[in-house]
Amino acid sequence: MSGHSKWSSIKHKKGAKDVKRGKIFSKLIREVTVAAKSGGADPAANPRLRTAIQAARSQNMPLDTVMRAVKKGAGGNDGVDYEEITYEGYGPYNAAVVVEALTDNRNRTASSIRATFTKYNGNLGSSNSVTFMFDRQGLILIDKAAIDETELTEHALEAGAEDLDASGDDFAVLTTINGLEPLKSYLEAKGIDYKEAQLIWAPQTKVVIDDKDHASKVLNFLEALEDDDDVQRVFTNFEIADSLLEQMSA
Repeated sequence: MSGHSKWSSIKHKKGAKDVKRGKIFSKLIREVTVAAKSGGADPAANPRLRTAIQAARSQNMPLDTVMRAVKKGAGGNDGVDYEEITYEGYGPYNAAVVVEALTDNRNRTASSIRATFTKYNGNLGSSNSVTFMFDRQGLILIDKAAIDETELTEHALEAGAEDLDASGDDFAVLTTINGLEPLKSYLEAKGIDYKEAQLIWAPQTKVVIDDKDHASKVLNFLEALEDDDDVQRVFTNFEIADSLLEQMSA
């Protein structure tokens, strides 16, 4: 699929092993709180909140924990104002990276992210230094056990999706920014469960790395970024060659 990096599947595999559940929960709670604060406590009328709640529940977050985060955000009395900031730059071996963060301290977050780029011989860039090489798109991931590929293809076409990729662990359906919510609603109406739905930065071209040491260094860099408490999502044009991916996944 054009624009869909295998990094998404790699990070999910590694994340299940390497990232503490508490850190995952912290990021999800922050997203739920911000979504409720910006758009209200009703998931039916707040698509961002609905998606955030679904993401939290997919990680087995207790419902009462989710609802406390909703109430906290909707009440506007949490005492914390989070700011959404996008950082961009180049990591090792010219891997372009876009980092989405939610922070209550812009200076702290910028300093931390800059330090990570520097540690791995990368460079944190200015606005649009990297994003011009990416397209903003909607992405929905669906478990392959949930539906047949032919049936999903028909639904995706009917719903106006742009692309369907079956090469990863999940079916990945790509759509436009404005098409994400209609696609989600269509799938929900058809009773088709999805694992994730989000806006992504999809690379227009890929930097394919076929050296194991280089790939490991880039992966370590990306994981260090994701390990930052303020970082919500990381996107890159880095891709591991198929032959090397098989070795690293073994």
